[in-house]
Amino acid sequence: MRSLWIKAAVVLAGVWLVAGGLILWARHARPTPESIAKLVEQQQLEGRSTADRMRALEKVADQLNALDYEQRREVRLSRKLDRFFRALTPEEQARFLDLTLPSGFKQMMEAFNKMEPEKRKKFVERAVNEMKEREGEQRGPGSDDPNVGKIIDQGLRSFYSDASAEVKMDLAPLIEQMQQNLQGFR
Repeated sequence: MRSLWIKAAVVLAGVWLVAGGLILWARHARPTPESIAKLVEQQQLEGRSTADRMRALEKVADQLNALDYEQRREVRLSRKLDRFFRALTPEEQARFLDLTLPSGFKQMMEAFNKMEPEKRKKFVERAVNEMKEREGEQRGPGSDDPNVGKIIDQGLRSFYSDASAEVKMDLAPLIEQMQQNLQGFR
């Protein structure tokens, strides 16, 4: 009887060790803003074949798409992808945007839908005020840049399909200000 208990304890311990190992492995396999920054630093694109560049691009896009909204926002604000993105050819940039924009805008609309109305209104006020301050400034590529057009198109598509009616009403002043600012770029 005693050997049966020992065998059962050993089997149970083995199961727990395997489960613990799988949990640790899953935690380390999940991308983080830091792991994406490290990955981008390792991706030297110069001198690589087109196929290798595309694999690197898709790997970074997959990692970025696996982040949650707050992590993705952290990556965007830290500007850790800027150098990588600038090293891409225009065709590669378009492909990267095709791979990452839909999930990014979907996450953003989900975050807006979950946000408390007062917090959302404060966000819109702050964003509109910032845009008014910068109205007419040329800070980057204008709306005639195909990538800017792609971002605007995807953002509006996501806005109209994924945002709740309440969110659409709350964000209307922001959309209007964006249109005014974009008209100043032409």
